[in-house]
Amino acid sequence: MDTGNKSHWENLYTGKTEQEYSWFQPYPHGSIAFLESFCLPKDARIIDIGGGDSRLADALLDLGYTDVTVLDISAAAIEKAKQRLGDRAEKVKWIVRDVSEFEPEAGQYDCWHDRAAFHFLTAEPLIGRYADVVQRAVRPGGYFVLGTFSPDGPKKCSGLDIRQYSRAAMSAVFAPWFRRIKCREEAHLTPFQTTQHFLFCAFQRR
Repeated sequence: MDTGNKSHWENLYTGKTEQEYSWFQPYPHGSIAFLESFCLPKDARIIDIGGGDSRLADALLDLGYTDVTVLDISAAAIEKAKQRLGDRAEKVKWIVRDVSEFEPEAGQYDCWHDRAAFHFLTAEPLIGRYADVVQRAVRPGGYFVLGTFSPDGPKKCSGLDIRQYSRAAMSAVFAPWFRRIKCREEAHLTPFQTTQHFLFCAFQRR
């Protein structure tokens, strides 16, 4: 996310419980289904971008994955996740950083997952920077799962502008480096009983 929004997210995670987040999922069924379809070994290097206080890390540990990293712009979000996981938090690598400032090693990850960050990048330079970071981070043959608001989804989230993506628009951003495998639309029921329309696509690094 844009570094200018760091204070926004710190305040949000400090002031709300997870059941008050519009994006809250008790269990990330859609994301896990994508990840399991890749038949990754249990020692696969998986990173969740903007994962903060989401339950994906919990689910991956429950499934026996042993190399899980969570990156989030908010230290408060990560601290909440650590408290929830207790002793198991030591099994996760935690990175407090804006994804646009992340500098992974080439081919550092087998799978990159993002359900939270990319659609907040509305300026072309930040979108290009994100694409450059992910193409560097994912090894050849590795996987990339991206969830964004679809054209039927909201135009704002948590008071911030977002960018909606169709299959074609999302694929165009990453086409130089990734082959699209499949996409799925998901209607997310928020804790407030409203529906948000997401688009999830899975890609493989060329």
